[in-house]
Amino acid sequence: MLFRSGYQGGNQAIELDSAKLEALIAQLSGEQAELAKALTTSSAPTVLVVLESDEQSTSTPEVYLKLQLISHRFVKPHGIDLSGMFGLLPNVAWTSKGAIDMNELGDAQLSARLNGEVLEVFSVDKFPKMTDYVVPSGVRIADTSRVRLGAYVGEGTTIMHEGFINFNAGTEGTSMVEGRISAGVMVGKGSDLGGGCSTMGTLSGGGNIIISVGENSLIGANAGIGIPLGDRCTVESGLYITAGTKVQVLDDQKNVVEVVKARDLAGKPDLLFRRDSIGGAVQCVTNKTAIELNHELHANN
Repeated sequence: MLFRSGYQGGNQAIELDSAKLEALIAQLSGEQAELAKALTTSSAPTVLVVLESDEQSTSTPEVYLKLQLISHRFVKPHGIDLSGMFGLLPNVAWTSKGAIDMNELGDAQLSARLNGEVLEVFSVDKFPKMTDYVVPSGVRIADTSRVRLGAYVGEGTTIMHEGFINFNAGTEGTSMVEGRISAGVMVGKGSDLGGGCSTMGTLSGGGNIIISVGENSLIGANAGIGIPLGDRCTVESGLYITAGTKVQVLDDQKNVVEVVKARDLAGKPDLLFRRDSIGGAVQCVTNKTAIELNHELHANN
């Protein structure tokens, strides 16, 4: 529920009793008031989360709201403060009867069996699957368990059975995802992540480099990147490039001009990364001449 007011009380998560809920309803109008009225018939605890400013969360409800804002496409990955979130998110059993506290799971399972019911535990995790709470428009998701709440799935995106999107990551749209989009990674429009490929998340490498994929790029099957990839780039199937990978830069005659680290090619467009089928060296071919590329690499040294 989103609304604007003159509120100046800072970020809060407020548990609403009946009196507070009635006071909230009085401040709302239209569809928002109707949604708030529907809460009066619920026996579940009701919490109002107010975010006056974008800063580190101090409560679990604040984190859940921020993750939903991303999945609803109200903000993009890296567009809202998620620092410190792991200390606020408990492990939860996400089940066919909703979220269950781990301390209460055993009793819930026994109660279900005694009543002849099946309580299926889909996962034990800090994050639920996105589609239990948010289903964005214009997307295909073959296996919903592989997209976490907090994923940003752009309109036109197709996620096949082996595709995976973590929280604070996603696609701008019209992308085919058959590989892994790790936490913090954003994929540009028209790009294709082949089966079994991987993108290194910000947390995975222990550094602060934000990995991304530009528009109309291809990461081949079982390939991977640990650097930002520019527009119209291709990584050959089976080739994993990290920031420190030594890369031979070829000229238009396929001669080696120089050897650089892959991080020096980060974010540059129109590159083909491949492995020499005889010697095994990682090579970079571009539709620019190697001399032009060489100048770009060293112009700001």
